[in-house]
Amino acid sequence: MKQILPGATIGIFGSGQLGRMFAIEARKMGYRVHTFSPDKDTPTGQVANIETTADYLDSASIREFAKSVDVITFEFENVPVEAIEIASKYADVHPKAEILYTTQNRLREKTFLRRNAFPHADFFHIKTLEDLNTATEKIGFPCVLKTAGFGYDGKGQTKIHSPAEIEKAFQNLKGQEGILEAFIDFQKEISVVCARDQKGNFSHYGVIENKHKDHILDTSFAPSPISERIKSEAIEIARSIAEIFDYVGTLCVEFFLTKNEKVIVNEIAPRPHNSGHLTFDACVTSQFEQQLRAVCGLNLGSTEMYKPAAMANLLGDLWRDGEPDWPKALQHPNLKLHIYGKTEARPRRKMGHLTALADSPEVALKTVVQARRNLSQEKL
Repeated sequence: MKQILPGATIGIFGSGQLGRMFAIEARKMGYRVHTFSPDKDTPTGQVANIETTADYLDSASIREFAKSVDVITFEFENVPVEAIEIASKYADVHPKAEILYTTQNRLREKTFLRRNAFPHADFFHIKTLEDLNTATEKIGFPCVLKTAGFGYDGKGQTKIHSPAEIEKAFQNLKGQEGILEAFIDFQKEISVVCARDQKGNFSHYGVIENKHKDHILDTSFAPSPISERIKSEAIEIARSIAEIFDYVGTLCVEFFLTKNEKVIVNEIAPRPHNSGHLTFDACVTSQFEQQLRAVCGLNLGSTEMYKPAAMANLLGDLWRDGEPDWPKALQHPNLKLHIYGKTEARPRRKMGHLTALADSPEVALKTVVQARRNLSQEKL
């Protein structure tokens, strides 16, 4: 195991808000940061020491980038595996390319879950309309048709309620392969953000409870008021996934908690995760610092929470009537504002988030929701 010490340069594939917060933690600890993506003046690039703007399939630029850094990680899973494979010839990359290959495709990810006996929704591989007709007969209605690859925040998903909707749903695949999943009637959505280092040591942030709006994460809070049995089961599943992958870095496993108290794995994110943003302010060691420590061969930090915490996303919709009223939102002394530095506010685009600490997760959640409401005249 090679330790990468402060003063070294960390490479990041991707340049969004996750990379930005990772870069902030890295620079606090004395590392240099070099980000690589097709864009310029990015959230990560504004904080990094060096920003390379090039296509993810530009092999010459990838080689130059990889030779200039001491270790590489990535901040979202839609980086082409080919880019990771090229870079790994010149620098260590964590997590490994094969993990990215599995998790950036819904079919491969669900097959991994089934092969390793993790609880998951029933699913079928869809290539043709006939496949879809046959699969819906077996799964029943409602069910959800998803594109197999490169989907997030609800993109590439169609809920099917009846046979009359099958053909339209298949057209929504637009020629891509798909996966049909049984619809899970859940009572809660929860996640486990965790980390595993190069020695196999594991740490986690407990169970975080999440609420989505139009398939985009809206709020998160921790700790979730669930039973110890469910908490232990979710954490153990996350640990087992990390061990099977021989994972190095921060990982998030998202779950459905069904109405009959069963834990079902929904998705695996091989990176820091939106639901773990609250750790930036609420924990001794944030999920981003854990990622840094793990990929650099350092010991993991404490995940202790100072107080219960909550997070509320700020989407581009908030800017539709002009600049939000930041002073009004920040009247609460326990509130933290994070703006990502994106150059254009678009509907449904994540532009920032609010976090708050309180004596209970319920109060923290109420604080961030009220502060967000104060940003505009409408109740978003």
